[in-house]
Parts: sequence; structure tokens; C-alpha cells
Amino acid sequence: MQRYITETNRNKNVEDFQMRDDLIATLKNRFTTYGYRQVQTSTFENYDMYSDIIGTVNKDEMIKVIDTTGKVLVLRPDVTIPITRITAANQNSNDFNQRLFYVLDIFRQSSGLPNQKESTQAGVEFFGENTPEIDSEVIMLAIHTLKDLNFRNFKIEIGHAGFFKELIQQASLSEQELELLQTLIQSKNITEIELLLNDLPIEEELQTAIQTIPMLYGEPASVIQQAEKIIRSDKMQQVLHNLIDVYEVLKDYGVDDYVIFNLGLINNMNYYSGIIFQGFVDQVGQPVLMGGRYDNLGKQFNNAMPAIGFAFEVDFLQQAIQQQGLAEPVDQAVDIIIYYTKEKQKEALKAAYELRNQNYQVLTFSKASSSLKPLSSINIVNYEEEQNILFSNNKKHTFSETKEIISLIESTKED
Repeated sequence: MQRYITETNRNKNVEDFQMRDDLIATLKNRFTTYGYRQVQTSTFENYDMYSDIIGTVNKDEMIKVIDTTGKVLVLRPDVTIPITRITAANQNSNDFNQRLFYVLDIFRQSSGLPNQKESTQAGVEFFGENTPEIDSEVIMLAIHTLKDLNFRNFKIEIGHAGFFKELIQQASLSEQELELLQTLIQSKNITEIELLLNDLPIEEELQTAIQTIPMLYGEPASVIQQAEKIIRSDKMQQVLHNLIDVYEVLKDYGVDDYVIFNLGLINNMNYYSGIIFQGFVDQVGQPVLMGGRYDNLGKQFNNAMPAIGFAFEVDFLQQAIQQQGLAEPVDQAVDIIIYYTKEKQKEALKAAYELRNQNYQVLTFSKASSSLKPLSSINIVNYEEEQNILFSNNKKHTFSETKEIISLIESTKED
């Protein structure tokens, strides 16, 4: 899926890394509850795989390397393409459902951000069906995940690759004219769109329809009503009905408040063939997720497969969580701290081993250490010559064996 990254403070310190780890764990957990299984692709891929695919990553953005045999490789610039290639190669029948997810770094360079070449994406890919129910479920997964992250104000913009493509085919534009028009539509520059179209040999009715595209944005019912006025073919009518069907299922999920329509949504990845969507949260000017249906991509690997997916930009999500104060405080306290004298060292270290086997986080310190500093924990164990003492939840207990520590800690939890 597509990504354009701004400067971020990735992995600035231990706390940021822990927050990032928790964020990724939340994403992976939600993906799993929808039946997706994690996969991985190679960091290095053959350059030809990307250069030969229609509608893929801009070749100038790929980071290329040459191996010892002289073969040109690229650092993975996109995840959807290699996952599609692998799935197409391993699937002999179109009668299947594959739900796959990934958390991987992708690598691209752009003239606008020369120092930013790496970002992390967490995404899903569904292979096997093309129905409004599947499209809605994938969008629902994106919404569900944003709710898991405690975002309150977010929107999913939904469009359709076929609506604009079908309309623009009637205009017979050159590649340069089409590229400029797409840029102007994305920026909703109505004035420049009108000037461009006035200079082209396009009939007035078609020109009016194209100029309407950037305005087809907002509450779904209103957009549908406006879109019906510029329908110029059966294909466009089918596209609109597909959008309506998807929206009706999302209403049944009860998440229609998070959805707006944007028929001027144009993704730079031209392999999209159906529903396309992107998600925005407060205080982040770029989409935190992008996705869509790409039924024709498998054909380029000799296996036609209906497919839809999306990817979260982990860096943008982390940025938004920090800016909105949504991160849970990082608890730096450990479960158990053990202090011991030299005479009790063997007994204390054996206890620490047994406690760690029970999945407790344990720190040990010799009382003879000159660098000993007080640390935070609700459970402090002192191994001293006279007796062994446990301080748990401000209560003092004596003990002789490690199993007593566990029993006492568990009992104080219940108090």
C-alpha cells in the first residue's frame, strides 16, 4: 500500500519504543480476531518484479542495490505486490479465502524528503472474494482498530477507482494531461481544473461532469445524490451501486458515523480496481491508513484473484497517539526486586531463576554493591543472614522457600 512519510521521532527513547511495541501489539491482536495470519516478505526483492508490474511504485522512489552477481535488487518499497506474487504462486484454485497480515518496514526515497527512507506499515490482505460484505468487513477492521487505539475523531474516506477511470476514458486525454488533472482533483483546485478542461476538445456535458468530481465529497447520501446526476454509462451506475451496497453493510455494523464518501479520491497506486479508502485522525495531515480493492494485480502473476487490503502507517499512528495524549503511561516498576547479602547470594539467585520461570519480572542486587539505588516495586525481597523477608503491598512477611514468595504475593493481590 502507498506511503508518504514526514519527519518523525521514531524510536527516540526507551519509552517511545515501548509505546510503539504496544501499538503494534494492539494492531496484531485486532487483525488476528478477524482471522488474519501473519506473513513476512523478503527485505530485498528483484527490481524487475516491481518495474514490470503496471501501476506500481514510482521507479525513481525505489532504493536500488547491486548484489555480488550484478543483479539489481530493491529494498522492499511495497508489501502488497510481493504478497500477491507469493499467494498467486501457491494457489491453484480461485475457490479460497486467504486472510494475511504483516508488520514490515518499507523503503522509499523522494526528492521532497531525502533523509526519510524508511517507514513501518502494518496491513492486511484478503484474497478470494469480491463482495460488498468483504469490502465492508475490511473497512470495518480498519475502523475497529482505530477505536482500539482510542481515537475519537477519525474518518474513513471511501471512493471507487472505477468511477473516475470510467468517466475520464470518455475524454481521451494524453498521459501528461491525465496526470495533471489527477493532481488538480486531489488538491480540489476547481479553478485550475476548469482552465485545463477549457483548453481541451471535450464536450461541455463531459467537462461539467469532470469538474464535479472534486465536489463529490461528504455525507454519503448527499454524494450519492450528486453522483447520480453525472452518470454517463452503465459501468458508472454499477460503480455507484457498489458503493451504496458497501455503505449499507457498514450501517449494519453501526459505524456509518465514521464514514464519508470521496469520489475524487485518486490513489497513486494504479493497480486499484474497485473500492478505495483512506483514514484520517486529528492532528495528522496525512492519511494514517490507505487501501482498496486490486482484483487485477494477480493477473500480472498469472493467477487472477479478487483481493482487497489496507495498510496503517505506524509512524503516523504513533505521532497521533503522542500528540493526542492517548498513550498509556509506561509502567517502569518491576514485579519483584531481590536484595541479598554475600552469604545468601546462592539462595537469592536460585529464587530469582525460579520466579522468572513463573514469568515474573525480577531484578537482583547485591547489598555489597556500591551503586545500589532504590527502585520501584510493590514486592521487595530481602535475603539476610538472620531471615528472609518479603515486603508486598506494604505488608511484611517472613519466608524460607521460593514457593512461599509466590503464594504470599498472590494472596496480597486478592486482599
